[in-house]
Amino acid sequence: MPELSEKKCVPCSIGASPLSAKEAKKFLLEITGWELIENAKKIRKEFKFVDFMEAMNFVNSIAAVAESEGHHPDFSVSYNKVIVTIFTHKIGGLHENDFILAAKIDKIRK
Repeated sequence: MPELSEKKCVPCSIGASPLSAKEAKKFLLEITGWELIENAKKIRKEFKFVDFMEAMNFVNSIAAVAESEGHHPDFSVSYNKVIVTIFTHKIGGLHENDFILAAKIDKIRK
């Protein structure tokens, strides 16, 4: 079975069921440093950097990957910190795509 970072996000349809908390916890084991938030409807991770420009370069790198995957995270940026929050807006919760994108983001930061 391929690693999450090797998979491609696939469009899900409106009305698809989000992952259960139990299913989300299984996927969470495959990514490092991410946490479930909002009753397991979203995942989030905080990244620290030397300065603002390094943080913004990271955000821009994520944007390129997110655009190619057709799956877009939410960002919060302050001077040397970026918080990335991911969920599938269409279904109001988590989907495998969210964990795929998280794994790809982790590869950027390595």
